[in-house]
Amino acid sequence: MSETAARRRICFQQRIHPDRIEEYKRRHAAVWPEMLEALKATGWNNYSLFLSPDGLLIGYVETDSLDAAAARMAAYEVNARWQAEMADLFDGLDAPPDESFVALDEIFNLDDQLAAARSGSLASQTSQTGEH
Repeated sequence: MSETAARRRICFQQRIHPDRIEEYKRRHAAVWPEMLEALKATGWNNYSLFLSPDGLLIGYVETDSLDAAAARMAAYEVNARWQAEMADLFDGLDAPPDESFVALDEIFNLDDQLAAARSGSLASQTSQTGEH
């Protein structure tokens, strides 16, 4: 995906086995450089992971499409190795971790609502003053 292509904000959740949380953190403290490069090359922008003490994992990424970005990653051999390495850390998965995202609906974004409010405010002011 080019840097100028439309990006969507995507948030997803998964669950890490509570007894494997420290191992999950350790592995993510030093992700393989070739995995990092593959993620960037396939359109995983501004990608972050957040982990709660009970194992709830929240991911955030900006990309054209989560499905498309995951499909592009599937073409990289390093991704298959990484997914195999990570699979035993997750709780309740019937598929590889990168095929098991539970996407969350975005219900509020400050910048989007401010932009809409400001454009509505300008339209309102224009109609009140008679300007076109």
